[in-house]
Amino acid sequence: MMAKSNPAARRYTARLFVLMTAYVLLLIFTKWMFKRGLAEGAIGYALAILPALPIIGVFWAVMRLLVEQTDEYLRMLLVRQCLFATGFALFVTTIREWLQNFDMIPAGDAGFGAAFFWFAGLGLGALFNKITMGDAGWGGGCK
Repeated sequence: MMAKSNPAARRYTARLFVLMTAYVLLLIFTKWMFKRGLAEGAIGYALAILPALPIIGVFWAVMRLLVEQTDEYLRMLLVRQCLFATGFALFVTTIREWLQNFDMIPAGDAGFGAAFFWFAGLGLGALFNKITMGDAGWGGGCK
C-alpha cells in the first residue's frame, strides 16, 4: 500500500501482522472445537464468530491508515484504492446474489463473502492506481 519508510504504513503492517496471526490461530482453534463436537448452542455461535473478528479488525486497520496517513497524495491513493475495493465487492456480491436468487448457482459462498471480494478489490485498486497514475500510483515507493 505505502512505502515501508512511512510511519503510518509501518504501524499498518504491524497491525496487519497481529490481526492475521490472530485470524489463523482463531480459525484453527474454532475448526478444532467444531471437529470434536465441542461447539454447540451459544458456544458454537460465539466460536463461529471468533475468526471474523480479526477480519473486521483489518477493515479498522485500513481505515486507521487513512486517518494516520499525513501525506495527502498517499492518502488520496489509498482512498481511491478503498473506493475501488468497495465498488468491486458490491459488484461481485450483487451479481452473485442475483445468480443465487434465480438458482443459477448454489446458495452459499464457500468462504468467499464480501470481505474476501473487498480485499481482492483492494489489490485491484492498487493496480488501478498504478495503471492510471503511473509509477507514482504505487504509493510512494512500493515496487
